[in-house]
Amino acid sequence: MLIKKPDYIRESEVTDREVYLQRREFLRKAGAVTAAGVAVTAGVASQAAWWFSSDKTESPSPVPRGESLGTLIKSPYSTDEPQTPYDDITSYCNFYELGTSKSDPKDNAHFLKPKPWSVAIEGECARPGVYDLEDILKPHPLEERIYRLRCVETWSAVVPWVGFPLADLIKRFEPSSRAKYVEFVTLKDPKQMPGQRFPVLNWPYVEGLRMDEAVNPLTLLAVGLYGEVLPNQNGAPIRLVVPWKYGFKSIKSIVSIRFTEKQPLNTWQDQAAREYGFYANVNPDVDHPRWSQAKERRLGDLLKRPTLPFNGYAEQVAHLYTGMDPKKLY
Repeated sequence: MLIKKPDYIRESEVTDREVYLQRREFLRKAGAVTAAGVAVTAGVASQAAWWFSSDKTESPSPVPRGESLGTLIKSPYSTDEPQTPYDDITSYCNFYELGTSKSDPKDNAHFLKPKPWSVAIEGECARPGVYDLEDILKPHPLEERIYRLRCVETWSAVVPWVGFPLADLIKRFEPSSRAKYVEFVTLKDPKQMPGQRFPVLNWPYVEGLRMDEAVNPLTLLAVGLYGEVLPNQNGAPIRLVVPWKYGFKSIKSIVSIRFTEKQPLNTWQDQAAREYGFYANVNPDVDHPRWSQAKERRLGDLLKRPTLPFNGYAEQVAHLYTGMDPKKLY
């Protein structure tokens, strides 16, 4: 599949992203939707596909549960909102390395081999090197963080992640004064990640944070959810979670963490700079160029709810952007 660069595509030619991502599910359910007399617009095609696939008469097969991570520290940063069910979190995923449909990551999860795993620590720091995941995790007690997750596509969830603050890892590797940003890179291996066999994005997937964002107490390196080892389709064995930003910032299956002086070019900004920037902060007042961000639909809900500034975490993070133009923080 060859995708034209966005600069050469007229807006009128662009298939709505929701429809593209959910084309298989939408087509498969089209007959049932028509029979029920339900009109599904392009703007909610993604959610409609999930809703109907979750009907009691046609439930997705349960996702096998993982190994327990034992006793966990309870975090004061956790929300008390109802948690999204395990099967929904693990069956409705964006992980293009495993496929572009929401169901592809679960279906292709068996290709990914998260053991053994290593992470390269690189760039402007005192202790660069390639470290086994066990050595990365060893000094850090694990805690449960129940966070809201807001996707740029306007769906949302509440996820009980398990992990530890990224700030604690950064402190261990002693970045220098030249380190202004942290860059993250996902595994590139088409054998393990069949989605990488197609030029949907420029592989490997890259993301980045400004240093003050990276050391904010909310920023998490996650290795599990629901008290268990992180499922492959959710970014095993280690991923980033930045709850005040759109979900695509929370990069999965990390193999490299680099301290840099220059701002990294993240993958979606590289792919479509007119639509995706570096910061990607959740803001109901700044729309995506092709859809509104004012409301969201929580997985399992039929009706939309208002989107919160910074996804409800303004008290902890708004000060990071004082004096900056909100429209440039997308």
